[in-house]
Amino acid sequence: MSNHTFTRDAPGYAARTARLVPGLQDMYRMAGILLAEQVPASGRVMVLGAGGGLELKAFTDMQPDWHFDGIDPSAEMIDQAHLTLGGQAGRVSFTQGYIDDAPIGPFDGATCLLTLHFLPREERLRTLQEIARRLRPGAPLIVMHHSAPEGAERDVWLRRNAALMMSHGIPSEQAQKSIETFKKRLPILTPREDTTLLEEAGLTDIQLFYAAFTFKGWIGYRHSSA
Repeated sequence: MSNHTFTRDAPGYAARTARLVPGLQDMYRMAGILLAEQVPASGRVMVLGAGGGLELKAFTDMQPDWHFDGIDPSAEMIDQAHLTLGGQAGRVSFTQGYIDDAPIGPFDGATCLLTLHFLPREERLRTLQEIARRLRPGAPLIVMHHSAPEGAERDVWLRRNAALMMSHGIPSEQAQKSIETFKKRLPILTPREDTTLLEEAGLTDIQLFYAAFTFKGWIGYRHSSA
């Protein structure tokens, strides 16, 4: 994975993300519930884009015997994850880097949340393929990121995102500017394109589990014959 990331303010990341993503904590809990359907009691889970530690904190609270591998390109965000996790940080093996730097596994499950919308289509597909390659057959992968229809309908949903930001106290000018930032800097795909990429990466039984304005989340499973 090449360096298609925004600069993130580690100390303010958690509070800012909670204001931007509807139902963020419930989404993490839903992801944990879905993982637990297949991940064994002492399972090993990969979290790609783990900087900040928000989902890791939710998962460690829910599953006291799982071990996690957290991968993130930012040393500062990994440091923030350590702070977020507190005494649970010892249950996470961190790797600074991208998917190619991640351990080979095999993992009992994986997540990639609020990350894939930074990647253009071909790199996104390769990243999904590399995640799937590291999963045991039948293991779940959970993804969540921006995904919206094209054209005028996308503009409608981006304006709704901006309205939500303003309802959380973000200044109107900043919220409106975010619309153009998304359109220029994020290679957002449509929901159909996203599910197609999951299938092309070797995942099966793909199901939508989360939808909140332009944010969508899916679960899929590594094909048993992969």
